[in-house]
Amino acid sequence: MTTLRHCLRFLSIPRSRTFSSAPDSLAKVDVNLKTGVAVVSMQRLPVNSLNLELLEALGRTFDELEKNKCRGMILTSESPTVFSAGLDIMEMYKPDPARVKQFWTTLQNTWMKLYGSSFPTVAAINGQSPAGGCLLALSCEYRVMVGGKNVIGLNETKLGIIAPKWFMDCMRNVIGERQAELALTLGKLFPADDALKVGLVDELATDKADALAKAEQFLASFAKVPAMARAYTKQGYRNETIDWLRKNQEKDLQTFLNYVNQPQVQQGLEMYLQSLKKK
Repeated sequence: MTTLRHCLRFLSIPRSRTFSSAPDSLAKVDVNLKTGVAVVSMQRLPVNSLNLELLEALGRTFDELEKNKCRGMILTSESPTVFSAGLDIMEMYKPDPARVKQFWTTLQNTWMKLYGSSFPTVAAINGQSPAGGCLLALSCEYRVMVGGKNVIGLNETKLGIIAPKWFMDCMRNVIGERQAELALTLGKLFPADDALKVGLVDELATDKADALAKAEQFLASFAKVPAMARAYTKQGYRNETIDWLRKNQEKDLQTFLNYVNQPQVQQGLEMYLQSLKKK
């Protein structure tokens, strides 16, 4: 397996190299050896539902990029139609006590690594992006979304689930208090054009290649900005949101565990799974 550190030694060579951050290759990383930009592709097909193993793979990837002073990251999907379908329902339906605790703790930690990364981040949203998929996109600094029929949003309420405070804060920080409250309580999924209007995404693209190109253009805009100043400014801006979860991580975990084990929540998850089987 080629390490990112090895790749970054040869940034003057105009080609890319691929390495996998996990033995099961749930997160593929392509490093542009000329620019130092890493494209991280989720590849838990068909829909990149965020289970424990995918979250662990993403967490390891973010650690590796951080350790090797990544110059920028683009998060995208190997699926042609879905960025990420969100949290894997099977992690929460009739959960194993030990695994569901590890699942939520891993989600918390992976989110903090992404949201607080020192390197600049862009989500190239090349498909549907509800719930946890939207959270990943919101956690990046810039969002480019392929238009057409794709939608994005934190739609937890429509599934009978309450988005945690740090999910809500991510939405609030991007689109503002009033729009976030409406979107969260309605469980609204925004078509790409509407997402652009409300500021949930920054640009639209015609296809994945166009999204990646626009993401690279955004990252290139930092070329003349001192890296340390940029990183400290980003982290200072985001620190309050991260700090809340860091101080309340155990409380947030217990709130989730208490909630997910309620009979009415389990019933709702079962109904949702049955509806998926009928499609």
